[in-house]
Amino acid sequence: MTATDADAPAKKERWTAQWKELYSEVITTGLCTGCAGCVVTCPHDVIGYEHEEGKYIPFHLEEELGLDNCVHGFGEGGGCTTCTRACPRFRAWEPSADMHLFGRQREPDEMAGIWRQLYLTRASDDMVHKMGQDGGLVSAMLIWLREHDYIDGALVSGVEDDDAWKAKPAVVTTKDEILATAGSRYTYCANPMALPEAKERGLERLALVGMGCQTSSPPTMWDRKAGKVSKPFRFNIGLLCSKTFDDAIFPELFEAKYGLKKQDMVKMNIKGAFQIWMKDGSYHEINLKECHAWTRKGCTHCPDFAAEHADVSTGGIGEDNDWTLTIVRTELGEAVIERMIADGSIIAKPAQSDETAMRLLRLLSIVSRRRWPKDVDPNPAIGVPPPKKKKAAAPAPAPAD
Repeated sequence: MTATDADAPAKKERWTAQWKELYSEVITTGLCTGCAGCVVTCPHDVIGYEHEEGKYIPFHLEEELGLDNCVHGFGEGGGCTTCTRACPRFRAWEPSADMHLFGRQREPDEMAGIWRQLYLTRASDDMVHKMGQDGGLVSAMLIWLREHDYIDGALVSGVEDDDAWKAKPAVVTTKDEILATAGSRYTYCANPMALPEAKERGLERLALVGMGCQTSSPPTMWDRKAGKVSKPFRFNIGLLCSKTFDDAIFPELFEAKYGLKKQDMVKMNIKGAFQIWMKDGSYHEINLKECHAWTRKGCTHCPDFAAEHADVSTGGIGEDNDWTLTIVRTELGEAVIERMIADGSIIAKPAQSDETAMRLLRLLSIVSRRRWPKDVDPNPAIGVPPPKKKKAAAPAPAPAD
């Protein structure tokens, strides 16, 4: 071997993993979050998806090789590996997205992922602030991105025409559409499923709004060179999320136990409790422990509370419902936020001024990372401290003589 040969970088191993591996390592093991990244990027349209409670899981449509294999996959008469390249839970997904976005992997103590700036923000426009969630940042940012020609539209969570709390993937292109889909519902919505509609409408530059399981997909695709399917994603807005709930929580808990009908609800939030505002002006809090039984199955192993691979991650975990914790992660995200602050589109202050927000950001990130299984790629669990041991109960006092 010559000196030149010894110094040459090792060749990257050829990517051959296809649906067969995705099915056995993610779909059937509980790692799948139902983000639908594999569905919308499949160039052969052979991966199906049902956006219904109890499902939210991709499945193979062709019968030739059964549910667990694909004729288009490598070694089976094809060579397609797009689905595994797009999956933000397949093998070493976290390092892949980290390296593409930041040029390095997160350090063990970076529980909430890599970031550049931390703010508390709120929309300066009163209507945007009122109709949005917490400080209204996401709505304000989408409007700003559209008006300043960064994007042609956005993939967001909308609602069904006959049910204001039944989420569905939607494409928005105008201020009115953005505001009409504002607010949180805390049930799952695979926003990437709106990508085919965006393509049909000729929208080439898109923002994606979604939880970490969704916003990790584009940078994972980019790093794994999934091809042109990843090109429309131009801006990623991540939503802080510890879990979502099945739609059944509305009739089976909120209505059955508390008499709160979803058609009478006007707003909801989670701040230590499930907060619900009703049309009659009443306000209700429900203990989150009561809600755990309705946790969506796809959330049980998700390690990403802080949407670590978005350009900007946001969530209302601070002391005040009127402000949004804003985690600025990428150069692009920083440029947009700084321009929005400079032109008065949003009001911002240092996030460190809210000790509760800072404490919860780290705590909830750690709690989520502890859910990651020990028998798969270890990266998401690196640096996670073990749970503190509960103090033993004090012994009962000895009976008096």
